[in-house]
Amino acid sequence: MQPSGPNSVKAETLTPPENAECEPTEEALRKSEERWRSVFENSAIGVALTDLNGRFLATNPTFQKMLAYTESELHTLSFVDITHEEYREANWALATELLEGKREQFQIEKQYRRKDGSFIWVSNNVSLVPGTDSTPRLMLALSEDITERKQAKEALQKSEEALRKSEQRKHSLLEINNAIINKLTQEALFASAYEAIRRVVSFDRAAFLLHQPETKTLKLVSMDSDTESEFFCLGKDYDLQETRISAWVLAHQQPVVRGDLEKEQQSAGDQRLVAEGIQSYCVLPLVAMGDSIGTFTVWSETKHRYSEADAELLQEVANQIALVIANMKSYEEIASLKARLEKENVYLQEEIRTEHNFEEIVGNSPALLDLLRRVDQVAPTDSSVLIYGETGTGKELIARAIHNRSMRKSRPLVKVNCSAISAGLVESELFGHVKGAFTGAFERRIGRFELADGGTIFLDEVGELPLETQVKLLRVLQEREFEPVGSNRSVHVDVRIIAATNRSLRESINAGTFRSDLYYRLNVFPLEVPPLRKRRADIPLLAMFFLSRYARNLGKRMAGISAAAMERFSNYYWPGNVRELQNVIERAVIVSPGSSLEVDTDLSSVSTAEFLRDTTRKAPEVVQSTAPALKTLDEVERDHISAVLLQTGGVIEGAKGAAKTLGMHPNTLRHRMEKLGIKRSPTAYRSVPAKG
Repeated sequence: MQPSGPNSVKAETLTPPENAECEPTEEALRKSEERWRSVFENSAIGVALTDLNGRFLATNPTFQKMLAYTESELHTLSFVDITHEEYREANWALATELLEGKREQFQIEKQYRRKDGSFIWVSNNVSLVPGTDSTPRLMLALSEDITERKQAKEALQKSEEALRKSEQRKHSLLEINNAIINKLTQEALFASAYEAIRRVVSFDRAAFLLHQPETKTLKLVSMDSDTESEFFCLGKDYDLQETRISAWVLAHQQPVVRGDLEKEQQSAGDQRLVAEGIQSYCVLPLVAMGDSIGTFTVWSETKHRYSEADAELLQEVANQIALVIANMKSYEEIASLKARLEKENVYLQEEIRTEHNFEEIVGNSPALLDLLRRVDQVAPTDSSVLIYGETGTGKELIARAIHNRSMRKSRPLVKVNCSAISAGLVESELFGHVKGAFTGAFERRIGRFELADGGTIFLDEVGELPLETQVKLLRVLQEREFEPVGSNRSVHVDVRIIAATNRSLRESINAGTFRSDLYYRLNVFPLEVPPLRKRRADIPLLAMFFLSRYARNLGKRMAGISAAAMERFSNYYWPGNVRELQNVIERAVIVSPGSSLEVDTDLSSVSTAEFLRDTTRKAPEVVQSTAPALKTLDEVERDHISAVLLQTGGVIEGAKGAAKTLGMHPNTLRHRMEKLGIKRSPTAYRSVPAKG
């Protein structure tokens, strides 16, 4: 319907307004009309003249092009016809005020409908053209197409709105993150999460459920609700086959939103929720490091409460919470493992004490008791100790006894077998190295001295150290500092040094392979561990001690040692000392068929008594000329090693190798073989007669 009014007129022709006070000449009127017509036709903005009812009387080409109508088509329309419905009422109200003289003009931004049905934005400046007796009053509208400007403005507003929402979202996530990040228990975490989430997304109920892979269920571990429910119970397990939505969320790691649960219910669980007044919900997966560990759900008693934007925000919150839960589980596992390791450490320490404690140095022979008395004297001090003794006498055991009775017993005792380290790596092993110090040094390595800081370092076979390393060791003894390989930075350490050797260091000094100044630094308090042949009274005690240990370890019941075996133990020369006795007992326990320990014929060597009888049966000069003289320690050791190698077929390493039988490190055995001139080929041992 077109608006109408008391001043409705029909204009047949377009004439410019006239001055009421003067009568222009015909020529002046013509020129004025020409000027008006030129401006009207050539204007860059749309110009339209309408009658007082808004019907178009005249329009310029720009206006026609803007709306894609011809001039004749526009004559059949009014401005109300092409105005968007949303702006018609306001537009006509302004036009009425203009006609009533309440305003001289008005401006309005509105949408015009083009001929093809699309809309454009225009800015209209409307004024009233006064009339005369011969010409009626008209409305003049100057229309500018502002569609692009409007779209740009709307785009800017949308961008600003998106930016505002993004900032608000980041702020909300930061608040939630700060609220939950420092929580160390699940209860505190969930309570803070509910409080923080409620500030950005409202809910009537919320709950966390954790996946139990072993039972294929979801366990309700936390819930925030003021309403009691028989369906939702803390600690309850929900079968994934019955909770299809949650199962889908877990499997696909995507949220699910239900806006109208009455219409969208898909399971018995949904029916229970509707019965309890729930109208909408959002289920989100808890994903940590790619694994689904549970779900987080919010419920509302209002329909369509949760939008996709809410789900997106809640998913980011769920991701944060999932990460905290995963870290919490890892922390609990680490704490559990730490407690377990602490217990195991206590157990191992007790085992070490049982294995190596002072009281477990078995024996009561005068030679051993004198040694232990001297250990008691030196242990409380920080003095360097040099332990002498043949292979297998228990030098490391004495070193442990000194450490365990010192003020450093709470710190580590670090053992270094100097003969088992290659000459090229011994400095790096003792003093460490920096990254790039040599080929293959890909990272910094802490040396044994730095590791033993505050404790004790035991240098076994110290006589095997290269001369250049001895210089650095001397500096550690004097200055208590050293420089790692490849570094010019000194490292200060507080370390007590206990050294051990089975060779004569004085002979090494004379041979030029050991520094005399280092010897005197190490030899502050010398201790000589007696060989087993000098403490024969301890052999029965040691034999029974080892029998008890290996019978227990091997699960065998052994009542004791036969008299014949004990006699053989007492008469044997024991070149391998306590270690050899230990190995013989272990082997005998393995092969003994009964409850009484028997020794096979492999235990063969010329006994001390036989040696003494052979050497005393004849005069000294005869002994020197015809009877075999007492062998040196090196000769005895050479014979024994050769005999063992013959039994093992020349095999050094492995469970059946010579090193295992002798109780020696394979590298140590190789070193001793080289020193004693023993060849590795099995044929070299065939000339060695079997003993026993």
